[in-house]
Amino acid sequence: MLDVFSLRVAFAVAALTLLVLFYLVTFRSTKSEYSAWWCLAVVAFLLGSSAYLLNGTWHQRWANPAGNAVLVLGAGCVWGAVRSLRLKKVKRWQLAAAPIVTATMSALDHPSTNNWSGGPYFLMSMSLMIGLASWELWRRRSVYHGAELPMAVTSGVVALFYLFRCGAFILGGADGAIFRTYFGSAATTLLTITLLIVVSFSIAALSAEQVTQALRVRASHDGLTGLLNRAAFLGLLEDKLGGRRGAESFGSLVMADLDHFKAVNDRSGHAAGDAALNAFASACRNSVRSNDLVGRYGGEEFILYLPGATPEQAARVTEQISLTMKDSDPALLLPTVSYGIAAVNAAGDALKAAIASADAALYQAKAQGRNQVFLATTLAL
Repeated sequence: MLDVFSLRVAFAVAALTLLVLFYLVTFRSTKSEYSAWWCLAVVAFLLGSSAYLLNGTWHQRWANPAGNAVLVLGAGCVWGAVRSLRLKKVKRWQLAAAPIVTATMSALDHPSTNNWSGGPYFLMSMSLMIGLASWELWRRRSVYHGAELPMAVTSGVVALFYLFRCGAFILGGADGAIFRTYFGSAATTLLTITLLIVVSFSIAALSAEQVTQALRVRASHDGLTGLLNRAAFLGLLEDKLGGRRGAESFGSLVMADLDHFKAVNDRSGHAAGDAALNAFASACRNSVRSNDLVGRYGGEEFILYLPGATPEQAARVTEQISLTMKDSDPALLLPTVSYGIAAVNAAGDALKAAIASADAALYQAKAQGRNQVFLATTLAL
């Protein structure tokens, strides 16, 4: 059986090889946030494991606490990588807290002579960070066609291993029979190498999928407001109308236009115009339901679909949108908004007729003085 020193050298070689491959092949080709986080994690694992090679020398007094902290940081980077798949961020204090605690407790536990200085804090921190990553992966296991499932299971096993390892260390110390037999450094190094191998088979697919998802979002959303663009809105609307049944087989279509928008640009500049567009988009997001659709139809014109809502109910929603927009930033001279509303209950030609009716109603609202809601009299059948 290989000794611990040889296993750590083998781990360092494997980690260095993976780092070079991930950086040159995966990160440089995808530039995905996930692959960047994983490269940082591999660097931390490589540096932390290498620090332990100084055990038994004068440098152990600083290398041991540093190795513990950097390995915990690497586990935190794994969590950061998984969070990026859900477009979530890890806050700096969340990433730094566990490594700082681990380094502090290791430094206070005679690191110059104790190879396991700060052991319980290190083991618990590793279990926590990897456990958080496993939980995030498990929640997203079906998103990327099962690519995350083996990573979720493997990281969950590693998290439990560190948790049991921590328990065995607390009960019997590093020299305890259970700890030495089942949870020693050799077993942990082999398990970590296994984790790296499993991840290496999944990381390329996940990174590529993250890039594809970002491109998909960019292609279907307006770059300024973040709302659906015209093509994406109409496509989703046809899907909704084509698949609905029963009580939800009707809804209301709303066309909205910012009044005197050109004057805003001419008077205050295009930055003020962009601020007005964003203010309206934000007011829509804060006023509609999660199953409503909101899109930018073009220029200063927007379109909304409220499933299950009558035109009268839709009118009350538009009033709330205008009120929210007005109160969003008193310092901005935001324009008023005109609305046209039409009922719709089928896709195809009926949808086109509903859009035409809502657009005609919007024209009437603007013709009658703007800053008002006009209901179409023609029902789309």
